[in-house]
Amino acid sequence: MPNQTRAFLLGPLLKGVSRSFYLTLRVLPAGMRDPIGLAYLLARAADTIADTSLISPEQRLALLLALREQVNGASNDSALLERLSAEVAEQQTVSDEKVLLESVGPTLDVLAQLSEGDRNAVRGIVTTLTEGMEFDLRTFPDECSGQIAALREYGKLDRYTYMVAGCVGEFWTTMTYAHMPGTLKEKPDTMAARGVRFGKALQMTNVLRDCGKDLRIGRCYLPQSMLDQYGLGARDLLNPDNSVRTRPLLVELLRKTIAHFCEALDYTLAIPAFSVQLRLACLWPILIGLDTLILLADNRAWPDPQKVSKATRNQVYRIIGSSLLLVTSNARVRRAVEERIAQIEARF
Repeated sequence: MPNQTRAFLLGPLLKGVSRSFYLTLRVLPAGMRDPIGLAYLLARAADTIADTSLISPEQRLALLLALREQVNGASNDSALLERLSAEVAEQQTVSDEKVLLESVGPTLDVLAQLSEGDRNAVRGIVTTLTEGMEFDLRTFPDECSGQIAALREYGKLDRYTYMVAGCVGEFWTTMTYAHMPGTLKEKPDTMAARGVRFGKALQMTNVLRDCGKDLRIGRCYLPQSMLDQYGLGARDLLNPDNSVRTRPLLVELLRKTIAHFCEALDYTLAIPAFSVQLRLACLWPILIGLDTLILLADNRAWPDPQKVSKATRNQVYRIIGSSLLLVTSNARVRRAVEERIAQIEARF
């Protein structure tokens, strides 16, 4: 039964709740799949708790903090699992997310079976990710309040992108050194720093892509200090007539995101060409992310949630197919990335 449970959690359930990430996970070397898959499941469960707007922010925060304690082994509260099922799982309209919340107990059991090093790494990444979710719940108003709050300065946004994605680059790097020793020739500190920038690149892309949707639930991740430079307030972003005024802000944030992607490219090229699976796992999100930035650069109404800049499923599949022809060549990988960056910058 334990093996069957593990197979279900890291197979059908993970596929059901992770969408494109499952494709990435499938090409990872075997030793990395379990800890990274478990970390994803626990983080996704926590994220589902944090995003269930039918429950008050205070109630969500209490459940989130209790789950963090359970993950870290600080408590063994069976009542939490009952509350997750009764208070959160029943609110889910997506069946896979309901099953995910009902499977937190078995997921924690599988976590306990990992090696000490992997278990501690998973606990560390889930802790940091839930700190990002806690930041959201403490910083922004209730989604139903009609109010909007903006982060004060770029440093807050930079810290946020670390908590919800940059830390994943560190974790990914730790897993690589642990399960594929000798693969990465760069120093661990160098790769960890690049991994952080990698994660920040992907999260900055999400922030820009989802700006309109986030604004409508009261969350403006674009810093007020930057809005001030362009004579804008958070509510101005809601008005389609302000698209011209918001363009310089978008360009500045795109430049910052591109700088992160350049570090992501260096991270990928530091992986030996013969480690095809690991390279593909890094290359796919870079290419998908940059294609999203191209769509954003072309979008003259980017904060409008009805005109979201998102790569289609067919575009993603084309990226995956074409990447197989270039992944083993540093020159071709660099060219594919730099050509996309040039396309973005040509639109400024």
